[in-house]
Amino acid sequence: MARSSPKGKSTPKRTPARSRRSEARSGSTPAPETRQDPDLLWFLYRKMVEIRKFEEHVWDVYTRGWMPGLAHLYIGEESVAAGTCAALREDDYITSTHRGHGHCLAKGARLDRMMAEIMGKESGYCRGKGGSMHIADVSLGNLGANGIVGGSFGIATGAALSSKLRGADQVAVCFFGDGAANQGILLETANMAVIWDLPVIYLCENNQYGEHTPFEKVTGVQEIVERANGLGMEGVRLDGSDVLAVHQAVAKAVAKARGGGGPTFIEAVTYRFRGHHVGDAAPYRTKAELDWWMENKDPIHLLGRTMSEAGVADSAQLDEIEQLVEEEVVAAVEFARNEPDPDPSQAFEDLYA
Repeated sequence: MARSSPKGKSTPKRTPARSRRSEARSGSTPAPETRQDPDLLWFLYRKMVEIRKFEEHVWDVYTRGWMPGLAHLYIGEESVAAGTCAALREDDYITSTHRGHGHCLAKGARLDRMMAEIMGKESGYCRGKGGSMHIADVSLGNLGANGIVGGSFGIATGAALSSKLRGADQVAVCFFGDGAANQGILLETANMAVIWDLPVIYLCENNQYGEHTPFEKVTGVQEIVERANGLGMEGVRLDGSDVLAVHQAVAKAVAKARGGGGPTFIEAVTYRFRGHHVGDAAPYRTKAELDWWMENKDPIHLLGRTMSEAGVADSAQLDEIEQLVEEEVVAAVEFARNEPDPDPSQAFEDLYA
């Protein structure tokens, strides 16, 4: 995608110490050349800030009563979406989840039309019908967020099959969470992907909780990536807070898929800084656990530090980007607020059953 510079089975106790052990087992350090590419660093930093600011304003929009329904915020996980989609072409496919704003923005969605969709406005990507959990833009390869847990496995695998049957070299990435990793459809679709060598990447965003339940309590393996061996495909586990590690692993899996090498299973160990949805105060986790992740694994702060140490950016430049993006998101909110609601007659359009 185009880049720009800033200018233009017992359950272990869930403690910060346990979080450090989980993180330490995951992934590898990106190659030095990746960390020294200024254009890539700036692109990723700006995209993550864009996602963070957008989600913070979605929270504000919700609390002001300007949107219908709930929203599931992606704050804390920005590195997974940004690092992944930066490794894709515009015509490659993604499928998303109920926590999908970050995926959509990382794949190139516009802030104003995204916010309009969340507010249920006519100018939204789905004319206000999709709302927070069902935003799609097929023109950018975004086949849609999905309110059904595990609902995107079949869509992504089908898109990969389509690519192969058409003789194209498009790749599909299926984002899903640790809860969806236990859905039966993963076995069925992944099995087809393996036997047909489909160009698909199954990317598990393990943010530690399926709604309110620690993933270890409902998952028969300690590391979800262990499932990959049983599925017959390569498995990679990485630090999902390190956007460069994500980008490098996905870029490798994309090259493999595009070259006919078949699917890859990636587990990105990450963490959501907010509750399951905007109305969830998350009493099921400790303050110490949350504080550790926010202080040590904030992906934006980690990349900013990398950029500073590499001499790519100073604090003033990073602050400037945050201010510019803040202004853009505020403008998107105002755009959406002033857009018209859909005409009621549209309730009978775009129906397929």
